[in-house]
Amino acid sequence: MPSLLLHTCCAPCATYCVKHWQQKGLEVTSFWYNPNIHPFTEHQRRLQTLQSLAQTTKLPLIVAEGYDVINYFRAVTGHEEERCRHCFRIRLSMAALIAKMKGFDAFTTTLLISPYQKHELLKQVGEEIAGKEGVNFLYEDLRQGYSESREMSQELALYRQRYCGCLYSEWERFGKVKI
Repeated sequence: MPSLLLHTCCAPCATYCVKHWQQKGLEVTSFWYNPNIHPFTEHQRRLQTLQSLAQTTKLPLIVAEGYDVINYFRAVTGHEEERCRHCFRIRLSMAALIAKMKGFDAFTTTLLISPYQKHELLKQVGEEIAGKEGVNFLYEDLRQGYSESREMSQELALYRQRYCGCLYSEWERFGKVKI
């Protein structure tokens, strides 16, 4: 069975994505690396929710050590309009590296389920990194599963956040401003 490393932004998004890829015949392992999530308490809450989901559903999970927020801020500070590109690159680069090191057939991301993410940019960055690292990137527009993921996460009583995770999106969401 082909293996897939699924970069996972949060447990609610993982619910549908894991199901989708498993139904396509892939052996899915979740991968947690999200240095963009701010503050640290939010990062930890999302990680703990994913760990709980992984334990409940027997989903294999790889967790990157540490909280690499400094490298995230170094990449995006002064480039706020391009922050998503830099953020995608940081996270997908790490996913590709781990996929390559551990012998996965491909990698992808749960970000593909979100109607709030820039899909063409995700696809472009994922394919660029795949070419550089020599590991396949699976792109599929999973936005049609967003409502189902919300239902699944409610049924499982998973914590569901109200912003993508970065300081900028938190500010836009709760400060009602647009960068």
